[in-house]
Amino acid sequence: MTQRDAGRDKPLVMSDALVSNAADEAALIRCHCLAHGRRKFSELEETFPAECTVVMEALTQVFDHDEAARLQQLTPTERLAYHQHASGPIMEALKACLEQQFEERHVEPNSSVGTAFQSLLNHGQTLTQFLQVERAPLDNNIAERALKLAIRQRKNSLFYATDYSAFIASMLTSLIATCLHAGVNALEYLVALQEHRAAVFGDPAAWLPWNYQANLAPP
Repeated sequence: MTQRDAGRDKPLVMSDALVSNAADEAALIRCHCLAHGRRKFSELEETFPAECTVVMEALTQVFDHDEAARLQQLTPTERLAYHQHASGPIMEALKACLEQQFEERHVEPNSSVGTAFQSLLNHGQTLTQFLQVERAPLDNNIAERALKLAIRQRKNSLFYATDYSAFIASMLTSLIATCLHAGVNALEYLVALQEHRAAVFGDPAAWLPWNYQANLAPP
């Protein structure tokens, strides 16, 4: 944060609601992951089917709206307006439903489902930043998937013998993840780097996953 250019808008910071993720909240726009919120209820669905179904069906509609906005390639402004129109009433109705459950004593506040209800209510604003701020995401699934790459690499390697081996593994994981997001075959890319080592060392910027194919010799 200290390295950001002065005058820029506050960054959107997405995370789950763990206290350990707290930062200088005044310097950022905090978003909390709606997928994490939904997951609490999927874990309790077998025990509290009626209570959990209400929440899960509402949040599923919101995620469907976000997918529709993506498929329609809406601009950030259009996406915000679309969510406000389509998802806003759903979230308001859900909030009213949860509060009513407590007021009418249908749910014990200290029960597992009551705690899940309270978590949604306590983080209502940060869970619904997508209704207030352009580009605000619904979840942090992108970061979760990125973390899983590193975790799988560590597990498959049966941990690392040295700091240097961990560094190499991290670098390879980063390259493979970049290939994935660039729509590039990671194996073909890594083979190309080996086959053109001299050229890669001479001009690394020309051998990035998204542009390396332009530098391959024609077959």
